[in-house]
Amino acid sequence: MSGTRVSAPERNPAMGRAVANILKGSAGNLIEWFDLYVYASFSSYFATSFFSSKDPVQAQIDAYLTFALTFLMRPVGSWFFGRYADRKGRRAALTLSVSLMGLGSLIVAVLPTVAQIGAAATIIMYASRLLQGFSVGGEYGTSATYMSEAAVSGKRGFFSSFQYVTLVGGQVLALLTLVILQQTLGEDALKEWGWRIPFFIGAVAALLVLWLRRTMDETITSEQRQATRAEGAQPGTLKLLFTKHWKQFLVVVFFTMGGTCAFYLYTTYILSYMNNVSHIPKAQTSVINFWALLLFMLIQPLFGLLSDRVGRRTLLIVFGVLGTLLTWPIMSTLATVKDPFLAFLLMFAALLIVVNYTSVNAIMKAELFPSSIRALGVGLGYAVANSLFGGTTPLIGEWLSAQGHKEWLFTYVTITIALSLVVYIFFLPKDRPEDLD
Repeated sequence: MSGTRVSAPERNPAMGRAVANILKGSAGNLIEWFDLYVYASFSSYFATSFFSSKDPVQAQIDAYLTFALTFLMRPVGSWFFGRYADRKGRRAALTLSVSLMGLGSLIVAVLPTVAQIGAAATIIMYASRLLQGFSVGGEYGTSATYMSEAAVSGKRGFFSSFQYVTLVGGQVLALLTLVILQQTLGEDALKEWGWRIPFFIGAVAALLVLWLRRTMDETITSEQRQATRAEGAQPGTLKLLFTKHWKQFLVVVFFTMGGTCAFYLYTTYILSYMNNVSHIPKAQTSVINFWALLLFMLIQPLFGLLSDRVGRRTLLIVFGVLGTLLTWPIMSTLATVKDPFLAFLLMFAALLIVVNYTSVNAIMKAELFPSSIRALGVGLGYAVANSLFGGTTPLIGEWLSAQGHKEWLFTYVTITIALSLVVYIFFLPKDRPEDLD
């Protein structure tokens, strides 16, 4: 037995290479989500420059509508990039997606206003956001697939959890950028030109990630792609997905449904909820959100590591049970809280439940598919669920609250989590594979 052991020095190069590839694969997520939340965070400063200059309220509504368009483009991006990644390789797809994202950021950073070029400014703004949604749709499934395949066997939960480290990290950095610019530039300068700064940052950061990704190792071989073709199927096609892997696709959609609703409830809508229902001042909710999301980001790898020991399915069931039982109590209690620290504790308690989903969902989905269809299956299933359920959660919450039925949102999210719990218990494999094919 001693002759078969691998010494620490021999193991370290493989581990080092895995770490390097994971960092390169996940860095794009950080920039993609930074760009997405920079738009949402800074829209109040530039809305009247590109939409209705005479009606600030309508301008803000139009800005949010543009934001919503990104969710409609995600399934399209997931289909395109999933197909591309399964046919041409993960590295090629990830390089292209971050290039398009950088282009979208640069367009907004230099875009003239309506006062300068008329309605063309509004049209170009819409186009830039459609491009951003397209690239984000491709980023999630492909990066989730790449990180799962690049990770060291036995530690895939730990390594793949870094996808949500960077995803949440993008939100944290966008919020931190907003706070810094608010403190250093002031309202007038931000509205006139300062809002362009974070989009320039996003474009430059995308170039850096593009350079990093050019040196990534490829995780799918030409032999694997040829083997799929030899079986009479083209890798990464909808035909292959819906004829041979449609059950796994449906599992991913309903698997994601509850998790994405909870994620957007507790990371996005909760800000408006604290302001309008709890009546906590905006300056305090920004601080609450920053620290809660920062801690949420940092604990992702701990739960990913835990999943390598106790299993992904176990963590998902914990999320499903606690989410079903505690969504209503947490949100209804938060409605009566005025103290910022208590509000922070409630938000972080909710995120401690959600982390059981976010830390493992990418790797669990990747383990459902073979390499020939993995990027498309993971990405498209996630994008469909995200567009139908997660992305609409803040909108549904705002509408129900305006109608005097804020509690109905708690019921809606609880039901989606409960339905996902059924999937976790009855439709996920009890044993995870040792290696991905």
